[in-house]
Amino acid sequence: MSLFRRPMPALLSACALALAATGAAAQTSVKMVLNWKYEGAQAWFFTAQDKGYFKAEGLDVEIDQGEGSAASIPKVAAGAYQAGFGDVNALIDLASKRPADAPVAVYMLYNTPPFTLVVKQDSPIRTPKDLEGKTIGGPANDGALKLFPAFAKIANVDPAKVNITNMAPNLREQMLSRGQIDAAFGYVTTVSFSAKAMGLDPAKDLRFIRYGDHGMDLYSNAVFFSRAFVKDNPKAVQGFVKALNRAIRDVIADPDAGVAAVMKREPLLKREVEKEKLLATLRNDMSHPEIARIGLGDIDEARMQRAIEIVADANKLPRKPTVAEVFDRGFLPARAERPSSLDRQP
Repeated sequence: MSLFRRPMPALLSACALALAATGAAAQTSVKMVLNWKYEGAQAWFFTAQDKGYFKAEGLDVEIDQGEGSAASIPKVAAGAYQAGFGDVNALIDLASKRPADAPVAVYMLYNTPPFTLVVKQDSPIRTPKDLEGKTIGGPANDGALKLFPAFAKIANVDPAKVNITNMAPNLREQMLSRGQIDAAFGYVTTVSFSAKAMGLDPAKDLRFIRYGDHGMDLYSNAVFFSRAFVKDNPKAVQGFVKALNRAIRDVIADPDAGVAAVMKREPLLKREVEKEKLLATLRNDMSHPEIARIGLGDIDEARMQRAIEIVADANKLPRKPTVAEVFDRGFLPARAERPSSLDRQP
């Protein structure tokens, strides 16, 4: 009898190793690049990671910091990453020029246009037309800068009469404050919090000329995947979106826990500032009235079609991509599972 019992531990060990190997093989690797450095407004990505939501969907997700909302699109298109978070309008541009390479958006997060031009409160620039003859500055990959040709056309501004200069992102508000530039490109929330960090009061010291107030009712940042990954790993894409949506609901219900997940990645951040930034993003960038009808994550096709036409016409793109080329709602969780309101905030 003992002759037959001896091999059992080795056999069990071998079986355990085989099962572990199978489990490891089942995990699909996803490298994701964000829109910007780690910050409060990315809490859902880290929450999904820390709570095991990605893992539960069979995903091994690695999340890297970004360099601007427009910069993440070419990184995914080039194959350096499978997924990204960034400006869908830059995606539209690439889809027009290189449709085979352009990523496809699968979950819309920033449904209200955050793009803005910011000036000092005492600036003589009151209307878009006043920008002519002035110098506007912004990081090279800033979404508002990339969309300026479209804004200029709609707002009747001659872009040839505007001087545009680039700088490192951390210098933008400093240069504006010192009068080295007359106006700055940016996102309302990003500029506001950068100004606060300098000791400025955005409400008293700055004025914002928002693109959305001048006929540019555009979508902004979305989660997107490379076309090759979508084709080869549709279940992984669906699982990623399901996990993310679950984490978004958690962060809406408990922003403090969401910020704690961010702080784990970047302990030098100021917790209260990041919480305020997160709540401002929910309030200003993600609460378009349409979500009561279609839910967070989805798009209104007619609105997206208008956005495509605005971007294509103003930038003289070679073709106008279809809505289906830009956004695929086929991976979204059921309507009842997606938020209809983001009001449950402390």
